[in-house]
Amino acid sequence: MGIKKYGPYTPSRRHMTGSDFSEITKKTPEKSLLVSKNSKAGRNNQGKITVRHHGGGGRVKYRIVDFRRNKDDMPAKVIGIEYDPNRTANIALIEYEDGTKSYIIAPQGLKDGMTVMNGPHAEVRIGNCLPLSEIPIGESVHNVELYPGKGGQMVRSAGNSAQLMAKEGKYATLRLPSGEMRMVPVECRATIGVVGNNDHNLINYGKAGRKRHMGIRPTVRGSVMNPNDHPHGGGEGRAPIGRPGPCTPWGKPALGYKTRKKKKQSNKLIVRRRDGRAIK
Repeated sequence: MGIKKYGPYTPSRRHMTGSDFSEITKKTPEKSLLVSKNSKAGRNNQGKITVRHHGGGGRVKYRIVDFRRNKDDMPAKVIGIEYDPNRTANIALIEYEDGTKSYIIAPQGLKDGMTVMNGPHAEVRIGNCLPLSEIPIGESVHNVELYPGKGGQMVRSAGNSAQLMAKEGKYATLRLPSGEMRMVPVECRATIGVVGNNDHNLINYGKAGRKRHMGIRPTVRGSVMNPNDHPHGGGEGRAPIGRPGPCTPWGKPALGYKTRKKKKQSNKLIVRRRDGRAIK
């Protein structure tokens, strides 16, 4: 998918870019796979903000995407590639031989009319979903399960892929987009190919209003807040932090502070962290 530029008829348009949607072949979503998505504005059931910088934005419907891909040994035809406002990747509408329709994440190179299939007997081909035990070493995969049958949880955003590095016993080793090397049970499923829409990270939004349309509210520096709102706040004029180092709004160290539990059970499955160090 390419990037289009806009004419600079206002200052905000000068550097604005957007997707040309050349991969999109179907404009309207499948009504049977749409559900309402209520705007919570980052608040919980008490009305308190639990996630900052959320709120507003245009109304969107949620597309029900099949991350499990558990309808085995039944070919499905690709009807069209669609835009999804809820994710960076595009989605593909497929129809199985029995008439069931579902959405999947659209990999690079998937076209209308192509056939995809799920299960251990499927071919190793773009868009097909297989257990890691049936995928050859070196293959690029996405939508990877962490637990067998739960559905893909990793490697789902635009332009991403993981590489299958090794298989030994009950586990397969994957190199994730972050550089982390991680073991996953070989019964877990993954989809062949690289996630499409790989130019998404090149888009320049150009103006603040475009982020507001996406439901993202402004981020304010702690140093311009009051002391009751942020540890950096208060003071006459531009005041220093007044602490040994920068902090989060809740008083935790903001730079280099490790939040992962040292005794987390999945630590033993991480072969190498994304910073290049072996996990202990």
